[in-house]
Amino acid sequence: MEDKIKRFNDILSNSRNTVFFGGAGVSTESGIPDFRSVDGLYNQKYDYPPETILSSSFFYSNTKEFYRFYRDKMLCLDAKPNAAHIKLAEMEKNGKLSAVITQNIDGLHQNAGSKTVYELHGSVHRNYCLKCGRLYDAAFILNGEGVPRCGCGGLIKPDVTLYGEQLNQETVECAVTMISNAETLVIGGTSLVVYPAAGLINFFRGKNLIIINTSSTSADSSADILIEEKIGHVFSLID
Repeated sequence: MEDKIKRFNDILSNSRNTVFFGGAGVSTESGIPDFRSVDGLYNQKYDYPPETILSSSFFYSNTKEFYRFYRDKMLCLDAKPNAAHIKLAEMEKNGKLSAVITQNIDGLHQNAGSKTVYELHGSVHRNYCLKCGRLYDAAFILNGEGVPRCGCGGLIKPDVTLYGEQLNQETVECAVTMISNAETLVIGGTSLVVYPAAGLINFFRGKNLIIINTSSTSADSSADILIEEKIGHVFSLID
């Protein structure tokens, strides 16, 4: 472990263009549940499976039940950035990181101070009226009851990518460009099982691939450094 951290530090110090690609494991240390972990949402009991509830078809056909689950399990507004979020923001500020590409929707990277963040699956902090387009914050959704409605009467929808919806094309194109141009790609807190987001790492053609995750990933065999530890702990050891 000590040797891997030293090599990691050396690579970061010498890399001209480093990009971070992260998943749910980046936020679990902040108390936000991981859908597919042992204690994740998929292992809890509800009237419907979470994957069904968080689908586009369910949102429109059973909106009240969607929001009951969404308020209860998806709006973790008291969560604070952990060591990984804070270190990544510090790296960007010091010119050691070009961008964060995240599958998370919690906004913790921005809360920590990161500026260049590509949110592949959207954000709970952006909500909009389907009728007039008016924007609402997450607190408005959390503190409301039932189905949230705009002043115009329109239905309010979270700006998150639900199952059955396409990723935002502009965000994807920006992420692909960043990954394609990176000399170093750091993948953390993701098992690379959620597609199409996970497939974006296939655009990496750089020099250094570093993977930090507590479980194995499909890209492990290609990694220059593989660290099977919690990402917050690893980043707390980075210079």
